[in-house]
Formats: sequence, structure tokens, C-alpha cells
Amino acid sequence: MKGILGRKLGMTQVFTIEGTLIPVTVVEVKPNVVLQKKTVEKDGYEAVQLGYEDVKEQRATKAAIGHAKKANTAPKHYIAEVKGDEMNGFEVGAEIKADLFKAGDIVDVQGTSKGKGYSGTIVRNNAKQGPLTHGGSKNARHIGSLATNGRNNGVVNKGTVMPGEEGRYTTTNQNLTVIKVNAEEGYILVKGNVPGPRKGLVTIKTTVKPVKEVKTSELISYQGASVEEELAKVANTVNAELAAEEAKKEEAEKAKKAAESAARKGK
Repeated sequence: MKGILGRKLGMTQVFTIEGTLIPVTVVEVKPNVVLQKKTVEKDGYEAVQLGYEDVKEQRATKAAIGHAKKANTAPKHYIAEVKGDEMNGFEVGAEIKADLFKAGDIVDVQGTSKGKGYSGTIVRNNAKQGPLTHGGSKNARHIGSLATNGRNNGVVNKGTVMPGEEGRYTTTNQNLTVIKVNAEEGYILVKGNVPGPRKGLVTIKTTVKPVKEVKTSELISYQGASVEEELAKVANTVNAELAAEEAKKEEAEKAKKAAESAARKGK
């Protein structure tokens, strides 16, 4: 498994040369610094500790400053570990950029979901409403009775669904496709949505699913070409597909007529 840290910037859309629209999330990926390597002999497992975004020394603890100096870098705001043997080739102090991944890679993106404030038990836990008819309990959206029976009577059991703060969970969106990687400008385009608000910190990792890579289509690029040229490319691609479909239809018609002719001769 390999992984990199980044920051969610928001969503936009891109187009393939065939004209297909793809909704993507833009993840800003500045260079990650390897702060520490974990080994089986010393730590019991293999992992690489990555640091993201510098912090001023006057705002960091002495422990954080000393830990960062071992990698000849500044203290980091965001630190996370990525387990797996694919990252073992990076030494302490090495920089990892967005080109760690490529277009077509399947990834899992982990982040902290949006905070939604105080919510009732129906919204927060998908609980069922009470009766709404005349003469009902008059607390259709309340939590209801917390009484328990048996030897544990009088104690609210751990895990009972209740109102409270909703959101801000560590969550992972799996099986997302990397559409484009630009290491020079420092961003990765991931198909679909990823957890968290804008500017939220995320971790992009190789997916745990069996399929690790898929084929992707070429995207329309407006750099160094006019809009008319790009539209002409799209038109040529579409015309080629239409011509191929017409050729298939003609072959099918010829085969059908040949079969009908053979059937007549057989009679």
C-alpha cells in the first residue's frame, strides 16, 4: 500500500475527448516529508510516517521540533502513518509528491466528515418516529423511554442511541478513481466526492479492494490549443465512432441477407 497526505479544495468537472463529463474532487498535494520509518524489528510493523504543511517553530513543541530535525525539515502540522511495504523505498527526509499516483489508480480517501451540529435521535441515528395519531404520545420525535428491565434496571446501557453532536467522524470513501495527477502544480483529481469540508485534510491510499487500476480516457486540454481545435478533436472522435457503428450495421445486414438467401436455396 502507498499513500500521501493532501487537502481537499472542492469539486469541479472535466471532460474526456469523447465528450463525457466526469465530476472530480480537487485535492491539493504539497510535497510530503518522510519523518520516520517503522520496521518489524524495532516497532513490530512496517510503516512510513509522513508530515504535511510546515509549522512555525514558535508554535510547535520542543518534541515536535526535535522529531522534525531528524529529517532535516520543519515541524509539520499534519502527521500520519501509511502502512505497507510499497513505501519502504523512501528514506527519512525524502519528499513524496503527487506523482506517487497516476491516472487510473484506484484509491481510498480518508478524512473527517463535515460537522453538522447538535441533532436529534431521528436525524443522528435514523430512529423511528413515534405515533402521530390523536391521543398519541405527543413526543413523536423525542428519544422515548430509556428504562431498562432485568438486573441492569436503572442504568442506561452503553451505546444507547441519543441526540448529540452529528458529524466530524473519521470516514473513508473507497474505490475512487484517480483521473489526473499534476505534480508540478501539486494536485490530484479524484472522481466523485471525498470526505470533509473544503480545506479539510485527507489521506489518499491505495484501495483495499481487489482491483487496483483501471483504464481512463484522455481529458480535453486547453493548454497550447484553441477551443476550436479541441472541439475538432472531439468531433473527429465522435465521427469515427459513428462510422464504426455504421460499418457494423452494414456487416450485420449483409450477414442477414446471406442467411436468408441460403435458407431460400435450401427450400
